[in-house]
Amino acid sequence: MVNLKLLFVLGTRPEIVKMFPIIKEARKKEIETFVLHTGQHYSKNMSNSFFEDVGLESPDVNLAIGSGSHSEQTAKAMIGIEKELTKQKPDAVIVQGDTNAVLSAAIVAAKMNIPVGHVEAGLRSYDYRMPEEHNRRLTDHASKFLFAPTITSEKILKAENVWGEIFVTGNTVIDALEDRIPVARKKKSIADSLDLEEFALLTLHRAENVDNEETLSGLIDGIISLDTDVIFPAHPRTVSRLEQFKLMDKIKNNSRIRIIEPVGYLDFLSLLDKCKFVMTDSGGIQEEVTAPSLNKKAFSLRTSTERPEAIESGHVVLVGVSPSEFPIVITEEINKGLTGKRPCPYGSGDASKKIVEILMKRL
Repeated sequence: MVNLKLLFVLGTRPEIVKMFPIIKEARKKEIETFVLHTGQHYSKNMSNSFFEDVGLESPDVNLAIGSGSHSEQTAKAMIGIEKELTKQKPDAVIVQGDTNAVLSAAIVAAKMNIPVGHVEAGLRSYDYRMPEEHNRRLTDHASKFLFAPTITSEKILKAENVWGEIFVTGNTVIDALEDRIPVARKKKSIADSLDLEEFALLTLHRAENVDNEETLSGLIDGIISLDTDVIFPAHPRTVSRLEQFKLMDKIKNNSRIRIIEPVGYLDFLSLLDKCKFVMTDSGGIQEEVTAPSLNKKAFSLRTSTERPEAIESGHVVLVGVSPSEFPIVITEEINKGLTGKRPCPYGSGDASKKIVEILMKRL
């Protein structure tokens, strides 16, 4: 066994997906690993099934912090993470992305003089309404190892004069998807059970979209106006807001929109694989559609994005949130045609291997 111990901090589904290839690669190299889950996503479909779907056992520790304000989540996570770092004494703490779990771990580890490795470093939307924008930026400046997915991300980090070392590695989401898509294709699709051959896939969860009644109502109106079959795996936060703003009946009374509970990773990959196109405010899905095995068109229901590479490659179109505008843009793109050769901007599926090799050399 390599005399090295890595502690991985996860909090949400995307982190599980993007970190499992690194964890598996580290174990191949006989590096000792410890997986800490903060429990920010805590329902079975929001968390537990994702470990099963990616072939990982349950985490070594689950802090089970659950929901709460940003301050509550961050504070609870920091206390729990500090206790585990004191016990485990890892050589480095590895985080991914921009969640409260990521920022919590970065702050605690930095204060304990434990090197932080930030996977997916250097992403910026420059939309300061987004809590994630603050999380990712602060984490970058607390990290010793910055694993940038693209040259664009590297340039951003250099312009900000970060203290850590920057490495362009590609994005581990491609590693994950290419590893799991063959498994997903063997499963019966939820679309089949809904008797849908052609459909759009919809996800909505960002605070700036779902916490604002006017914005969320406009998004639903615009989506309904497209008059296309839609499968909508709804995040618990989104369901809560739809009910709060009296919008759920509007969805349920529309026969073209099938709202369903959140699904596991393999079921979601199956939906991504079979859908005609995607409408989303997710950052990770903007990356996933670029994978060579999928090569889908996605319409980003946002006014900014931290994934400009997916727009440049032709996979993603930033359509905004105006109900009088975004349906027109989507319809025009559909009429142009949704297929075509588009290069993946996030690497060739070997990001995890590069990251582990760098850590072995630098620690």
